Amino acid sequence: MRVSAGLPTGMEGLTYPIPFSDPENVIKIAQAAERFGYDSVWGNDHMTTQNYVRAEFPVPPRFWEPLVTYAFVLSETKTIKVGTGVLVLPMRHDIVVTAKQIVTLDHFGKGRLEVGVGIGAYREEFKALQPDSKLQRGDIVDEGLQALKLLFSERVASFDGRYYRFKDVELYPKPLQKHLPIYVGGNNPNNIERTVKWADGWLPAGMHVDRVRAGVKRLHELAEQAGRDPKTIEVCPQFVVHIGKTHQAAIESFRKSQMNKHLVSLAKSTLKGQGTATHEDINLIGTPAEIIDKANAFREAGVTHLLGLYFAANSVQELLDQMQVFGEEVTPKVT
Repeated sequence: MRVSAGLPTGMEGLTYPIPFSDPENVIKIAQAAERFGYDSVWGNDHMTTQNYVRAEFPVPPRFWEPLVTYAFVLSETKTIKVGTGVLVLPMRHDIVVTAKQIVTLDHFGKGRLEVGVGIGAYREEFKALQPDSKLQRGDIVDEGLQALKLLFSERVASFDGRYYRFKDVELYPKPLQKHLPIYVGGNNPNNIERTVKWADGWLPAGMHVDRVRAGVKRLHELAEQAGRDPKTIEVCPQFVVHIGKTHQAAIESFRKSQMNKHLVSLAKSTLKGQGTATHEDINLIGTPAEIIDKANAFREAGVTHLLGLYFAANSVQELLDQMQVFGEEVTPKVT
């Protein structure tokens, strides 16, 4: 099982306090992840400040555009991969430009890029950027996945959708990787169907192990119906991590974090439908031994990649310390 770390490209005010994500700190976190043996780092994608963040903080957060950020991260690291967890396609109206940026990163980074796409956690962001749009964000992602696959594979590509349209586009060069991995983010069952149709992996977030197991079963059923080998499709959930010397210490420290406030904010959107399970129950929060048991339970449920582990911390040093403990005490027992 692969293990990767989250990168705070758009997380100030959401999961971390303001200020937090200085450019130097973003690079430092990526370099630390490489040093501690993580497979890759995964950043998120925000274009405008969410309403609840505006209400809490007197100054706005800094949301760095992930693809541009990765150009610097790749130049300052040697082996670690980068991934988008997720690139919000409904906020990116020109899919050809997005495809060109992805291909450029793949070449300059010597194949160290993976791409997750999705609808985004906050509909209010989409409405801010596309206030007159009548389209559903899921329909836009469907079109975007198809358009990207055409642009990455066809010598000359055309697409005539409701949101994305282009004609006779020769996107060249193609990706450096013979098969650039694309993942579909989101907990809604529709995203499992999208994964089977157009992608290489399913990327849910903060999902209880029982729901992961049920989702994997459904994914495998759909893959077999579509003539795909289920073993070729990655299952890559994202989780929050906080490690303590005791279970209670980990819980108490986590509940004081900005990350905890963020999870509460997502309870009515991305993380709805979790039933009675608490954030502490679902995520990798506890002692190293407890987290190892949880991680192995996810592996047994069908998880192939702990993608974008987001460490709950209120300072960069605390994040780095958490990342190091996980890399040294947990990763060797789950990979």
